[in-house]
Amino acid sequence: MLKTFDILLILLMTATATVTYTIKHKAEIMESEVRRLDAAIKLEEDTIDLLRADWALLTQPSRLEALVKVYEKDLQLLPTASTQLARDNELPMLRKDLPPPEEIAETGKGKDKTKVAAKSAEKTIEEIVAEDAADNMTTGSVDR
Repeated sequence: MLKTFDILLILLMTATATVTYTIKHKAEIMESEVRRLDAAIKLEEDTIDLLRADWALLTQPSRLEALVKVYEKDLQLLPTASTQLARDNELPMLRKDLPPPEEIAETGKGKDKTKVAAKSAEKTIEEIVAEDAADNMTTGSVDR
């Protein structure tokens, strides 16, 4: 006859087998999920590589130059002159010596500052370029 100890061992063995099977089944599900995610990541990486190659192809200078020639009459593009480039501090909306727009809008306030700022903003592009060249000569730095 089966003793109580034998019944307990059979129950313990059945429980451990059930737990082992459950853990194995969950591990297989997780492994398939990891494989699916790896495949999705690989697909995204391949897509990114393809888009980078496409971007490099589309932005080739020779291709852009050919497009400019084709659409020259429609676009009326001209080369950018070096005198057309400006720094942030040369733009009126970013200048720190100008009063705030609310102060300019109010009557009587900020008129003197506006006049001074307007006079300083009247610098010609040649003067700005000359000052920039002088700054670069003294500091030895070159902007972008």
